Amino acid sequence: MGDRWHVEVDRSVCIGSGMCVGTAPDGFVLDSARQSHPREPETDAAEAVLEAAESCPVEAITITLADSGEVVFPPED
Repeated sequence: MGDRWHVEVDRSVCIGSGMCVGTAPDGFVLDSARQSHPREPETDAAEAVLEAAESCPVEAITITLADSGEVVFPPED
């Protein structure tokens, strides 16, 4: 069985660029205020979701392992 991820978008940081939606349309959606939201807060690990987090210009997306809370993105220093 593959990893499950918990995906969060910090709405106080999100600038609504839509990069996440363009990269992972199955993973993210913009609301009427152009704020990003994960389609599902918990999802199967997916390269497109990770690429979306990496492409966010303001690093508003956080991904953790659903079972342990270990950070997947952004990398810890």
